[in-house]
Amino acid sequence: MRTRGPIKHRNPRQIVYWSPRYKKFVIVPQDYPSDGATGARDIVDSISWWVHDWICDNMTWADGTRIRFWQASRVLSDILWSEGRWFRAVGWFWATLILGPKF
Repeated sequence: MRTRGPIKHRNPRQIVYWSPRYKKFVIVPQDYPSDGATGARDIVDSISWWVHDWICDNMTWADGTRIRFWQASRVLSDILWSEGRWFRAVGWFWATLILGPKF
């Protein structure tokens, strides 16, 4: 796991996310550790940062194919948009795309 910040959370349940955009799954296992929304206030009832952290740590979809960093940012944005968090969807897309690692 990449070090982003101190571990503040452990995933209470497995998250299975289907990306309508990419037609692929991301599976975040139960008890997966996270620092939350790195550099931002955590959205406690969102799966967005769990899925994004998992992608950034593993760089693959559930089927083992490689995921690119810009796709990780897009997935984060898609989840936030679907949760009705439009402002964050746009802002966090650009923030993670510009400030995050490139892979």
